Amino acid sequence: MNSFKKTIAASALLLAFAIAGAVAEDAARAVAPTGALRVAIAVGPAASTFWATRDPQSGEPRGVTVELGKAAAEKLHVPLKLVAYKNSGEIAAAASKSEWDISFMPADAEREKYVDQGPSYVVYESSYLVRGGAGIKDMADVDRTGIHVGVIEGTATSRTVAKSLKNAWLATYAKPEMAAASMRDGNLDALAMGRDALADLAKTLPGSRVLDGAVQSTGVVVAVPKNRAATRDWAAHFVEDAKADGTVRHAFDSSGFATTEVAPAGR
Repeated sequence: MNSFKKTIAASALLLAFAIAGAVAEDAARAVAPTGALRVAIAVGPAASTFWATRDPQSGEPRGVTVELGKAAAEKLHVPLKLVAYKNSGEIAAAASKSEWDISFMPADAEREKYVDQGPSYVVYESSYLVRGGAGIKDMADVDRTGIHVGVIEGTATSRTVAKSLKNAWLATYAKPEMAAASMRDGNLDALAMGRDALADLAKTLPGSRVLDGAVQSTGVVVAVPKNRAATRDWAAHFVEDAKADGTVRHAFDSSGFATTEVAPAGR
């Protein structure tokens, strides 16, 4: 290649890099307008592919959604700012307050009033954790007079349970920690949450067990506040790429969910 052709090739490469850099900067400004990517996460006492927990030493959030948030911020080349909430309902309710840029939550038609939902990264199944001595053997035993059932306020699971129960007494808690304490004190017979979180919580409640069967099954999706089309499109591409390139798999493995399957592409 002569010197002229080399110069042309070098100029074309520099132009390509410049264009790519400009596109990346535009994406960062649209998705993270404050200069940092604000990722809303739900933090509770038990870990799941949705729920984050706090490190007992540092107090910092950790878990799958934290790892996905880190990956998203790295892709945009901006700092990460985690915004912690008590539950997914609280995250959705804060969508119009400009407190966060992207989040992850179980898909729910009710939340479409507040957020735009993208593809899922995992299938999320909720069930019941039942107290030892409560006399609950299966799903059918839960909906009986005298049985006290707990749910977490604002969650898709809470709405499903509220619609399905006809005889049991239902209590709603703002935070999973409050529900767990109530069960520990013997005031709850069953608690409805995601299966992974319940399995983790059962370790702290001797005699308790997670029932077979599901209260509901849905995907945990990426979500963005309404009227942010550029953020919505970027987030959807991020999740699909993260499923394909192993980012989601790494987040599961590093958070203790090595046997959990990543959602298929396009779901």
